[in-house]
Amino acid sequence: MKSKIIALCTSKAFMRASPWIVTCFLIVLWEAFVVIFDVSRIEMPSASESFAAIYKYRGPLWDNSMHTLAATLMGFGIAVVFGVAMGIAIGLWRPVYAALYPLMVAFNSIPKVAVVPIMMLWFGIGMTTATLTAFILCFFPIVVNMAVALATIEPELKDVLRALGASEKDIIFKIGLPRSLPYLFAALKIAITLAFVGAVIAETVAGGNGIGNLMLVASSNFNTPLMFAGLIVIAVMATGMYAIFAAMDARFTGWATRDNMSYATAGG
Repeated sequence: MKSKIIALCTSKAFMRASPWIVTCFLIVLWEAFVVIFDVSRIEMPSASESFAAIYKYRGPLWDNSMHTLAATLMGFGIAVVFGVAMGIAIGLWRPVYAALYPLMVAFNSIPKVAVVPIMMLWFGIGMTTATLTAFILCFFPIVVNMAVALATIEPELKDVLRALGASEKDIIFKIGLPRSLPYLFAALKIAITLAFVGAVIAETVAGGNGIGNLMLVASSNFNTPLMFAGLIVIAVMATGMYAIFAAMDARFTGWATRDNMSYATAGG
């Protein structure tokens, strides 16, 4: 009996279903907590009230979520282009690392909420500020992972390739860049969720359209179910984007993961 339970818990079907099982359990726990302890609906609505708010306000939620998604994806796309390019430069050339990396660390340590008002002065309220905030939050992980991947190519491997007649260009394009793919996809999975954080922060602070501003308006009206509905929508969008990059990771970098660790890249 014990062996059957272990086999069931380690099966691929159970592994795939486990996130849904845990999510449903947490929703039931949330509903029971609010009902049993008679929590004020102004402080926390029940799960059923939050999902009902999603249906009730589906029009505003859809419009604002598309605005947030657009700002997130634009900021993320810009971060990927510039982050990969700068990561390659930092990882391959030590003078670039010495010149830029300390500045990047210093800038990354600045609270991004403090940057949003400055960008409001420069670019006004709207899509541009949300896009740039998303870019700022997800840029650093991409640069760091690309730089680490290229800077940590084993010296012995380089020596062997040079002995076989490979040029520095061959080492970069045939070894360095393919080897950096697992690092890159790990960064992309982190960066896409941070991009949502950045976009919502900008929408909350700067106003305009988007889920962040919708939640701010709902807060001023004490419409707590709508606030939680906004949180659920953001979580679903971020999880969906993460799942897309996890699937791409499993497709393109499965060779870099041991079979018993394939779940780490969503390949199990």
